[in-house]
Amino acid sequence: MIDLYLQQNPDTKLYKNSVLEDESAVFFMVRENFQKFLIIHQSAESQGAGAFEGERIYTGNSYFIKCPLSPGNSAALRNLFSFTRPVLIGKQNSYGLGDRLGNAGAAHLKAIRKTNFKPILAQQSIRELQRTGRTAREVIDAATWAVFREGYRDGYGADGDHLKTKEDIDLMVQAGYTMFTIDPGEYVVNEAIRMNSKQLETELISLPWDELGDKPVDFKSRYSGLKAELADGYVLSPSEQEITAGMVKYGRVIAHTKKMADYLHHTYPDHPAELELSVDETDQPTTLFEHYLIASELNRLDVELVSLAPRFCGDFEKGIDFRGDLEQFKKEYHQHLAITEKFGGYKLSIHSGSDKFSVYEAIGSLNKGAVHVKTAGTSYLEALRTVAEADPSLFREVLDYSKSRFETDKKTYHISCELQKVPDANDLADHQLKKLLDDDDARQVLHVTFGSVLNGTERNENRFKERLMECLELNEKLYEKNLETHFDRHLEPFN
Repeated sequence: MIDLYLQQNPDTKLYKNSVLEDESAVFFMVRENFQKFLIIHQSAESQGAGAFEGERIYTGNSYFIKCPLSPGNSAALRNLFSFTRPVLIGKQNSYGLGDRLGNAGAAHLKAIRKTNFKPILAQQSIRELQRTGRTAREVIDAATWAVFREGYRDGYGADGDHLKTKEDIDLMVQAGYTMFTIDPGEYVVNEAIRMNSKQLETELISLPWDELGDKPVDFKSRYSGLKAELADGYVLSPSEQEITAGMVKYGRVIAHTKKMADYLHHTYPDHPAELELSVDETDQPTTLFEHYLIASELNRLDVELVSLAPRFCGDFEKGIDFRGDLEQFKKEYHQHLAITEKFGGYKLSIHSGSDKFSVYEAIGSLNKGAVHVKTAGTSYLEALRTVAEADPSLFREVLDYSKSRFETDKKTYHISCELQKVPDANDLADHQLKKLLDDDDARQVLHVTFGSVLNGTERNENRFKERLMECLELNEKLYEKNLETHFDRHLEPFN
């Protein structure tokens, strides 16, 4: 019957991995005139596909339903086939595959299938949703269709990233997310490192001890004289000053995380949920004792983490490789792993994980513990690489517009690129354009301006999204090849 449909529609491309036979129908995905559709074939008497909306095409005793990839049909697919719904991934190696355009999922899955990693296929922060103009549900829908198209049945996660409020949790639960990354950045007291003993004592007393279920005197007695054995014979033995400063810095973080976790589990007791804590966006690297303190206190408060993102040494800038002392990173990462093992074996999470190839090699060489890596902007950059190859004129427009927006858009990012090092588009020949996607300065300029490129500014000018999406659809094979090759390079060091 699939052959019959293809014969009647000779310009149609079948996605072979999508073919799925249910008890009452056959489902498959096709591409027609650069649009994708779900096709359902069933006998006239069957009602198995009744929940799907689309054009009914009758052929004798049976008929096809040509379904657009609409929100309603996405929900119907998830209701019918469990493998298209997000699941809990747990404490095993996983990769966050942020997809800002909603069309990278199939290529992500092609790369992830070559590894032992589990994909967090739907991953978007509140900030990214605002800048891309997408909804949390649209991100889930895109992952649903990617999983179905590729016939991927090994389970994928959905991460509501950098959640700061209870309302953020509500949004992600209602959309069907299963992983919740808590961002308590505004509760971190970075100044603690510069306080004297008297200031620290004053700040310690002012912490919300009722929310922490504790008292200052009990806290101090619990950590005084601590000697915790870590990897390679290292003994964690903080001074009294370090203990107090650590709690001043992170006490409110711990209290906020507890409140967010309790809200999630008490408000939505039947919703599958796993929790990550992100403390990577701080002024200074997370010390081993600070990590130990956070993990120990959350353990005492019965908050279970699936992963934790410390602020590691060195610089994890957007869209480029790690900058810093790699041997120091490797040594400290090993010690951080030992702390995770003491408190449940949660994963260490690498945020701003795009293109950190030297870090991947360092972690892979340890061959120990579980890791979660978060990427997002690197897939958008591979989309621009494709545009540079397929439509140089469009890429030139995007590049020059990104340069014009850079000084404004960079304000919420920690980056070190120099705008003057990025050439004007018209100074480059067509064949030179895609090489900009291998240049650190150009990558960061393009990376941080994605929101303006996709949605324009407040005046709604210079929106490129429709043209970019059309170019990528017209050049789907090249785009997915670029993505798969790029993520093979991300994933291979862990193997």
